[in-house]
This record gives sequence, C-alpha cells and structure tokens, in this order.
Amino acid sequence: MSFAFHHGLKLHVQLLGEGPPLAMLHGLLVGSLATWYFGAGARLARRHRVLLHDLRGHGKSDRPPSGYDTATMAGDLEALLPLAGDGPVTLIGHSWGALVALRFALRHPERVARLCLVEAPLPPSRATELGSFMRLPPDQMIAALPGPLRDSVAREGRAARAFVERLAGLTLGTSLLDDVAREPDVPDDALAALRVPTLLVYGDRSSCRPVGDRLAAAIPGARLVVLPGGHFLPVEAGPALSAVLEDFCDG
Repeated sequence: MSFAFHHGLKLHVQLLGEGPPLAMLHGLLVGSLATWYFGAGARLARRHRVLLHDLRGHGKSDRPPSGYDTATMAGDLEALLPLAGDGPVTLIGHSWGALVALRFALRHPERVARLCLVEAPLPPSRATELGSFMRLPPDQMIAALPGPLRDSVAREGRAARAFVERLAGLTLGTSLLDDVAREPDVPDDALAALRVPTLLVYGDRSSCRPVGDRLAAAIPGARLVVLPGGHFLPVEAGPALSAVLEDFCDG
C-alpha cells in the first residue's frame, strides 16, 4: 500500500506495469481504485505505467470536509501524475472521475495523449441516475447498486456496515453533495476546442446515454461506443469495457 501527500491530504495510490503513463479515475461514493484495479487496470498495465488512486474521501484516502468539485480533484490528479512518469498521459475516468479527467484535459491539453470518458454525466447537477442515487439514504444505496457489486457488499455483514458508514460520512459529513449540485456544465465551445483523441463509452440503459451523443457531436473526432449496461459499466460490462479501453489505448 502506498500513499502520496498533496497539501496535507493523504491519497492512497497504486502503480501497475511499465510503459507510457496512464491514469484511471473512479466515480463518487461507491467507487475506489478497486473499480479499475481488478478489471481494466491490469490489462492496460501490460503496456502502460498505470496510476490508480482513491479520490479524496474514498477508499483509503483521507476524507476532508470539502474539495469534491472537479477543479480541486483535477489538482489532486496533477500532483500525482509525476508518479506515473514523464510525457503526455492517457486519462480514463468513470462517472465523476470522467469529469475530473475532462477538466484536466481542458486545462492542460498538451499534457494529455488520449482521453477516455466512461459515462461522464453532463450537466453534472442534472444527471438523473447519479442524482437519484446520491439522494438516497446511505443504507438504501446498497439496494440500488448493480447486482454484482450489491452482492459482494451484502455477503459480509461487517463489510456492508462499513460501506454504509463510509457513504454516510461522505454524504452527511462533507460538501460532496453541494459540490456536485454546484458543478457547472462544460459549454460546447470549450468541448469543440479540445484537440485530444477522445473515446466516449456509455451504457445503452444509462440515463446518461444522451450525453454520449452530445459529446460525440461537440468534441472533434471523438468516437462513441455503446455497451450493454447502465451507469456502472466497470461492473456491469467489465470484460467488454476492458477490451474497448485496451483497443483505444494501444491502437
């Protein structure tokens, strides 16, 4: 287990493989670096130096009272990127992690080799599926998870209780929900100025699915892939997603 420090914040970090730098970011609340570590991360590590980290407030990282907006989290990412090596980085993000990756790419396009956005919710405050999930009481969030993730949490009573406690700590003890509600949309003219090879991946049953069409139309040269599943594609369509990501990153 490794940790890095940024402005006094302890962030849990894992590095896999060797090669050109690649960073993967998970979504809010139920996500952690395990989202990628046990799936696409291992496959991509065959040809890349893969940087994984628990976003602030998640997994084994510290849980500060504020700073869950994409701009602050993009700053966390920037502080960690030297661990993956020099040169432009490939960025892959799921859900809120995709928005953090997009924010970084818009701010530092020269530092991004490729960009993959998996189920990026835009505008963030009006993402129906994400918003509905985040408004649930923590104990009801488990029941709303996709089957495989719900079953893995529910199998162990102690793990389930710890999971609910972490969700309650984030939703009730931090600014996370307010930060999500205040997060601005990304205007189409900013998306149109992005000159980074971009892959968009969405689930055919996700409420975010129309966002894929919008981004594909706005980002020059972006390619849209639709997979069977909902918003939690790393769990619901893990092997298919891993294959799509590997093809994009190694192609």
